[in-house]
Amino acid sequence: MNIGILLLIGVGILILLGLAQQVLDRLYLTDKQALILLAAIIGGSFIDLQLYRGTPEISVNLGGAIIPVTVGIYVLSRAGTRKELVRGVMGALISGLVLYGVSKFYEFDTHTGFLDPQYLWGLLTGAVAYLIGRSRRLAFICATFGVVLADLAHAVEAISKGLPSPTRIGGAGGFDTVIIAAIIAVVLAELIGESGERLQGGPVRSEERPKGLLEPDHWEGGNED
Repeated sequence: MNIGILLLIGVGILILLGLAQQVLDRLYLTDKQALILLAAIIGGSFIDLQLYRGTPEISVNLGGAIIPVTVGIYVLSRAGTRKELVRGVMGALISGLVLYGVSKFYEFDTHTGFLDPQYLWGLLTGAVAYLIGRSRRLAFICATFGVVLADLAHAVEAISKGLPSPTRIGGAGGFDTVIIAAIIAVVLAELIGESGERLQGGPVRSEERPKGLLEPDHWEGGNED
């Protein structure tokens, strides 16, 4: 079975079991919203939107690029501080630059190896996004936007050189590098970040910490008011 399918099924099961609530809270999503998004990503995988009809043709996949980027914009718009916003934007640019740069120096052979190149690219980008973003939100943003920016750079390069092969951004839909990288980045942030917090006795909190970054149960009186 396709690894992308297994990842999405695994995410759906975790959501249904209520084991992904902490991650979803960080991404400002409810269980219902997350499941709807998963369904939309899978359904949107079959829809390609044409961006450029010249040489080469450029298209973008609804489930593999547009929906994940839309979620990323939503998460970024909820950034608790200006510093987090700037870090998210810069992290996405750096992730995209790293992915594009590596692709120029090394090309995974599609005919050898035990793993499809898109999964290797997903693992690479997910790891880079986590190292830059560190938090669950920023890791997700860096991974999602990083892959799309790298794809856009390749598309611009293809147009400028008049390469004949079509370019599809998020072309494998819900099983594309965008989705894989985002899942890997968030999982790393959850596992490593959560372990680090526990070893340190819990997350650092102070009076200077922006209210928007606090969990609801830490607000005075248990609510925002």
